[in-house]
Amino acid sequence: MQKVLISGIQPTGILHIGNYFGAIKQFVDLQDSYESYVFIADLHALTTVHDATQLKKNIFDIAAAYIACGLDPKKVTLFQQSEIGGPLTELTWMFNCITTTAYLERAHAYKDAEQKQKEPTMGLFDYPMLMAADILMQDADVVPVGADQKQHVEFARDTAQKFNRIWGETFKLPEPLIIEATGIVPGVDGRKMSKSYGNTIPLFASDAEIEKAVMSIVTDSSGERPENVYAIHKLFRSEAELADIYETHKGKYKALKEALIIDLKAFVGPLREKYEALQKDPSIVEAILTDGAQRIRTRIEPKVLAIKKATGLK
Repeated sequence: MQKVLISGIQPTGILHIGNYFGAIKQFVDLQDSYESYVFIADLHALTTVHDATQLKKNIFDIAAAYIACGLDPKKVTLFQQSEIGGPLTELTWMFNCITTTAYLERAHAYKDAEQKQKEPTMGLFDYPMLMAADILMQDADVVPVGADQKQHVEFARDTAQKFNRIWGETFKLPEPLIIEATGIVPGVDGRKMSKSYGNTIPLFASDAEIEKAVMSIVTDSSGERPENVYAIHKLFRSEAELADIYETHKGKYKALKEALIIDLKAFVGPLREKYEALQKDPSIVEAILTDGAQRIRTRIEPKVLAIKKATGLK
């Protein structure tokens, strides 16, 4: 029997190549090795997206992106987080009832908001418990995460252990699945690629957008190899291949950026074509999400009953 994998992406804006290499590529690579459940984290997105029309579009776009990038709905259950509805939010509440505020104050997102002197909402503060519910509801064995997101899985494990101590063995303890080779995908300024930094290369960018983004990559004139360019380039070519390219064009930053542009266009082009085709025929994506919702609801029914019996609610 295959182990269960669970993960998802928030529909908060335009996807970039960091989303692909940091998450989606892992989902695709692992879909034959695990019983995979990949979702669109629309409830999580409500912490930042308060425009209903925009959120609806973002949800569709994430689903189309999953499929365009190679996730096979016959192998993977693709679903919208909110389609689980009541059982997920009920489980989040149960976790809230056994979790202290001091524990939640350790969350990276909460601490980051405080450091930036932002007033965090209860949604942001309670974010780890909803994420724990996402993971534990599915009896996940593994959760693919970046090295900087390992805390999410640690919170889920801690919560499962606490629940099991109080109400009896109910949840598995999930493990983080970290693909070390990917690491942190750098943005055009050298920092981690992130929408919040405005340093991204869109996953389905036009050729003109690719050219503009690559030419804006910050370069360090102190060396013969522009490290920020190279760090992105090695996502698309082996280091052995790049050795020849960067030796041939040593010190020629413009030529090296042009080489990256060629490789980026070759990578993005086929994905963009599939993505645009799905945008033109939304019924394909809608049917996949409808099927995923039905499958996930059927799957969680026994778990929901077990949780309610354990806590005395049933």
